[in-house]
This record gives sequence, structure tokens and C-alpha cells, in this order.
Amino acid sequence: MPIARNRLALALLLAGAAPLAHAEIAIDVIGGSEISFEGLIQADYNHFGSDVADLNGDALDGRNADQELRRAELVLKGKGPGNIDWVMGYDAKADKWLDVNAKYKLGGNKQHYVQMGQFKQPNSLEELSSTKNNDFISKATITNSFATGRRLGAAYSYGSGPFAITASYFGRELTRNKAAGDGYGVRGAFAPINQDGTILHFGLSYVNRDVDGDAIKLSAKPNADLTKASLVSTGTLANADRMSTIGLESFWARGPVKLQGEYMQVDVDRYGAGAADFRGSGGYLSALWNVTGEGWKYKDGVPGTEAPSEPAAGMWQLGMRYDTIDLDDGAVQGGQMDAITAGVNYHWRSNFKLALNYVKVNSQRAGIDDNPHITEARLQFFW
Repeated sequence: MPIARNRLALALLLAGAAPLAHAEIAIDVIGGSEISFEGLIQADYNHFGSDVADLNGDALDGRNADQELRRAELVLKGKGPGNIDWVMGYDAKADKWLDVNAKYKLGGNKQHYVQMGQFKQPNSLEELSSTKNNDFISKATITNSFATGRRLGAAYSYGSGPFAITASYFGRELTRNKAAGDGYGVRGAFAPINQDGTILHFGLSYVNRDVDGDAIKLSAKPNADLTKASLVSTGTLANADRMSTIGLESFWARGPVKLQGEYMQVDVDRYGAGAADFRGSGGYLSALWNVTGEGWKYKDGVPGTEAPSEPAAGMWQLGMRYDTIDLDDGAVQGGQMDAITAGVNYHWRSNFKLALNYVKVNSQRAGIDDNPHITEARLQFFW
């Protein structure tokens, strides 16, 4: 734990010492490309009220809490030359590549482009949202368990007015020994209302990919990123050929209020005698209120948090989320888990965010109940 504490102290020092910055730092114009630099630092603290499973991420330290530098993301972006935009991102904490890709805007249209490299695949409203805009410290259970994240591949996207559709073909993750398995995805978005402070969005996505090594395990943590324990799990599903995920999504925002929800169903196709196909499902519903009156943004089919209207005073948010996951199907008794998260966020100026969450979990697997609670805190600095 000394290393984790040192990392947390370093993050606090950086956040406290850094001057006020804009959303990005302009560097130079090189070869017709306007280059800028962005970054994100997150330091997390989890205090566990374990029930059956020990949620402590470091079981040998004898404590009921963990603290860790969660992310240290460094991102270079370029606009140009011409209709080309590019990005190169790296997470120094996780030691992995983030978005590393180039996008060519057809006819200069931001809604009509082709993209190549590593990027977020077209699924999951929450997964596609920027990490710095997360409403809660931990993403919803289905996002962490079912969504397909960044992969190397190619995509085509076309948007016109309230409609947008993106299709992609992808392979493995750029960082060695991370996620693998060729596949394809498609997502359609429709925003019939997007004016006068009111946004209504609907989305539908489908991802189908090969199961790397023909074995997969679907599991879920109790909405606490720092624990190593999963309260529900299918165990390893052998003879697994492909996995597909259907996602339904929607959100509505008016003034300072936002309501959001997603549902996902995952199907694992298996082969061989005694290897029955598996189906799991889950979803979440959340509500956010900007107490200080700020509204919401909408870009590229995902919502975003507005900056504080009075930077020196900051912005307060209150939120509540219910999410559920079901990994029981036939002979596979992976378990069921429900969680309620209550949260408060404080955004100060344009670069700092403090978040505090309380999570109450109810789970059952193979007839055993495990109902812990977790208190979580996050300090975030970004530019």
C-alpha cells in the first residue's frame, strides 16, 4: 500500500499546485496540424463495508479501505492538415494506449467521416461518454461487464440532423496482452429534440465478436473499482465461439435535470456436447440534478456536463442510480446483483471535480446472499 499512498499524494499535490488551465493546452502548428495537449488525473478512495466476500483490494494490509491513483491520462490532439483530425492518448497509470487514431471528415463534415486506429467501439452510451464526465465514480455494472471498449479497427459514420449511424470492424486492443477477438459493431442515434435547453436521445447498438481462446468469464464487481472481488460471475465458459451484445439507450435532459437509462443483453454462442448457449442481461436508470442550475451538452450522440456558470463558486450535482445484472441462465448460476448509488459532485472552475458516492449492494449467487456497502471518493483534475 505505500506505493498506492504515494501515488495518491502525488495526484493531490499536482491538483493543488497546478494553475488554472483551459480545457486544452495549445502547443504549436506543425505540418498544418494544430496540436493541443490534454490530460486527466483521478485519485480514488474506497471504504468497504464487506458482508461475505472481503472487498479489500489488498487483503494482506488488514484494512477496510483502499486508495489509489485511478487514471493518469495524457493526450495529444491534432486538427489538420485539411480534413484530418488525429489523437494519441496514453494512460500512464494503467500502462496502456487510449484513443490512437485518425479521422478524415468527408467534405469537411464533422458528422460524416471515416476513422482508423484504436477508438471506442459504437456501443454503450456510458462507455462512449468521456471519463471526466462520468456521473458516478464507478460506471454501471452492465457497462463494465458487457460493453466493448477501445479496439483497433476502422469505422464509418454518417449523421444528418437528428440522426447518426456508425459502423465499425475491429480486432484486438492496441496494448499487448489486452482484449482481443475480431468483431463488428453498429450504433444508431436519434435526437428528436435538441434545443432550448431540452435534449431527448434514443440509441440502439449491436456488437458481435469472436471469443478469444474460445473461453470467456462474465462477472461484475459491486460498483467499486478498487476491489478485486466479483460478487456475481459465470465462471469460465469453455467452448465459446462468439459473443453478441444488444444495447438500448436513452436520456432526457431539461434545464438542470438529466434522466438516463440503458439495457443490455449478451449472448454467448457455444459449441460441443453439453455446452449450452448463455444469455445474460442487465440495465440501469439514473437521475442527475445540477443544483446550481447549469444545463447539459450533447455532442456526437452522448451527453456532457456543462462548466460551472460561476467558476469561482463552482457547480454542485446530486445523483441517484439503480442498476441490475442477471448472470443466471440454465445450468450457469452466475448470480444476480442490484445496486443503488447516491452521489454528490462538486465542480470547481473548469478543471477540478470532487465526487462522493455511497453504494448499497444486494446480490445472490448459488443461494448465498452477499449485501455489502461501499463509500467512495474521487479527486479529479483535468485540462
